[in-house]
Amino acid sequence: MLKVTPSGQGLGACVENIDLAQPLSHATYKELEALLGKYGVLWYPAQTLTGPALKAFSQNFGTLEVNVANMYQEPGHPEVMILSNKKTDEGKPVGLGDAGQDWHTDMSYSKMIAFTNVLYGIEIPHRDGQPLGGTEFCNMRAAYLALPDELKTKLDGMTVLHDFNKFWENMRKQPGSLRPPLTPEQRAAKPPVSHPIFLTHPITGEKVLYANPGYSIQINEMDAVESERTLAFLFEHQLQPQFRYRHRWTEGDVLMWDNMGTIHNAVADYLPHEHRFIKRCQVMADRYFPVGDMPQAA
Repeated sequence: MLKVTPSGQGLGACVENIDLAQPLSHATYKELEALLGKYGVLWYPAQTLTGPALKAFSQNFGTLEVNVANMYQEPGHPEVMILSNKKTDEGKPVGLGDAGQDWHTDMSYSKMIAFTNVLYGIEIPHRDGQPLGGTEFCNMRAAYLALPDELKTKLDGMTVLHDFNKFWENMRKQPGSLRPPLTPEQRAAKPPVSHPIFLTHPITGEKVLYANPGYSIQINEMDAVESERTLAFLFEHQLQPQFRYRHRWTEGDVLMWDNMGTIHNAVADYLPHEHRFIKRCQVMADRYFPVGDMPQAA
């Protein structure tokens, strides 16, 4: 029987009495799916996984995405991406060193959005006995509920344009970034897409605020000035402390979160010699939107 302990914060729960390296029943996967919809973030401590085992667990929740950057992949398993600031003896990065270092929702820039990310912490940096490189989350169901009623009414039915290149270029501007500019082929593979600003969550049936600072660039039904002002308000609103949970990593943690109902940020508070090594799978939401398209705003 699973042991589920809520974080006591704005979202999140710890799930114990489970070995993710072993095959799980369909009923267990459905239970985890429901828990993810309820809590937004789940973590499973003290796991021991290979890259293929992480992939095998993750793909039970939907189709795995191969990142458009097509870099830092587990050999033979391109669905497993390496997130790390470590380098080889020749000085080459072994993983993406600045992944997720700003508030965003993964794959909101895609026609088919993400359902969940599954990360496995293999090496976690520490300083003075405290873990570094935490991952922060905000609850977008709570953020929606807390919006002024008049703004909910005004925005209902509107859509937001999301652009992968916005986040990529923001990361390239950071000191020490090794990210190259996207090639024309990569840009063509991920053109800007629009999604409803209020998304009905397919697990809970509740509305969530589906806009984020990392990728959202324009409310389509507004002119540029009003859109910029409204998005600035939404971005500030959704980051309020009461909506937050910060995960402090322990080696062996598997952390997964619901991209439809949360936004997240990787905290870059560690130095180059303080090594972080994590493996990641991204699961698309095609189980909930099997036609290959997101619902359009009414």
